[in-house]
Amino acid sequence: MEVREFKLDHKSAIPYHVQLEKYLRALIKLKEYASGESLLPKEESLAKRFGVSRNTVRQAIDKLVQDGLVERKRGVGSKVVAQNISTRLDQWISFTKEMRDKGIDVVEYAVEVNFVQPDKDVAKALNLGADSAVCCLKRVRGAKDAKYLFSISYFHPRIGLTGSEDFHQPLYEMLERECHVVVVVSKEKLKAIAAPAVIAQALDIKKGDPVLKRERIVLDRGDRPVEYNLVYYATDYFSYDIDIKREL
Repeated sequence: MEVREFKLDHKSAIPYHVQLEKYLRALIKLKEYASGESLLPKEESLAKRFGVSRNTVRQAIDKLVQDGLVERKRGVGSKVVAQNISTRLDQWISFTKEMRDKGIDVVEYAVEVNFVQPDKDVAKALNLGADSAVCCLKRVRGAKDAKYLFSISYFHPRIGLTGSEDFHQPLYEMLERECHVVVVVSKEKLKAIAAPAVIAQALDIKKGDPVLKRERIVLDRGDRPVEYNLVYYATDYFSYDIDIKREL
């Protein structure tokens, strides 16, 4: 999409607010707005430019606010929320493949699948109502000599998982092959924490031992949430390396 040349299609069956939302999603990726330092165009200005009501513009912006991409301050305006690390999944190596490349056979110590009611964090991450049951996958994986990680994944009901799928295979390959869902972006937060009792028991470590917690929201090609994932890594066995390229 050529952001600067965008025009509403007044003959399209697609609602104006949906067209504007698509435009805004492209706009906030521009360098001048992506950092969050510059305010987005005002609602009144956008309404005049595209010949729609301010309510239509507000409806489009509200969707970005709900998705955690934009924040609105009364009397000030709207701006992009500073994002955490964002990486392309097609540049990632799966845990299973990474271990195999190092000559390590992956051991699945535990795989548990059930449907649960999402708490507020899960509901917010997947943009769901609290009454929507979600598929929850818990896995403990590692090598023969140790447990490396404990992961908890919550999947959007839109995907259509039944719980009977084979979750011992690489996850994203399975989603693409069986559910026709292609994931392309992961928005992540990383921090070190003291292991609570549940995590310590899962990883065979002591309560209070340091673990690396990774929280991420995985999105499809339409920027729709697919998975909300929490992973706890035993730091004695695992490190997380990130390469960041400076744009000149």
